Amino acid sequence: MMPNIDPKNMAKMMKQMGIQSQELPARRVVIEQDDGQIVIDEPQVTQITVQGQATFQIAGKISRHSGVSADDIKMVMESAAVDEKTAKEALEAAKGDIAEAIMKLQEKK
Repeated sequence: MMPNIDPKNMAKMMKQMGIQSQELPARRVVIEQDDGQIVIDEPQVTQITVQGQATFQIAGKISRHSGVSADDIKMVMESAAVDEKTAKEALEAAKGDIAEAIMKLQEKK
């Protein structure tokens, strides 16, 4: 539980301890994972630096996305001349690697 401390006093105490904090402007934060992405819209990003080591605190509207984007699917559809379902399946099998998905689909022809 945080005590009620004036923000100016808190900033002064943090500076004395060698802790720097700053807000970073951002429209969107994307965290890439092996099985997809975590997307944070309308984020509030704070960078906290202690002894040269930076950490980031992020808050916002969180959503999860599968490993393939609509743009990636469209690119595979156009390049390999396949339908959306086939393109998506190929991308998922290739773990989001567009080039690999296209090559595998072209090998099947």
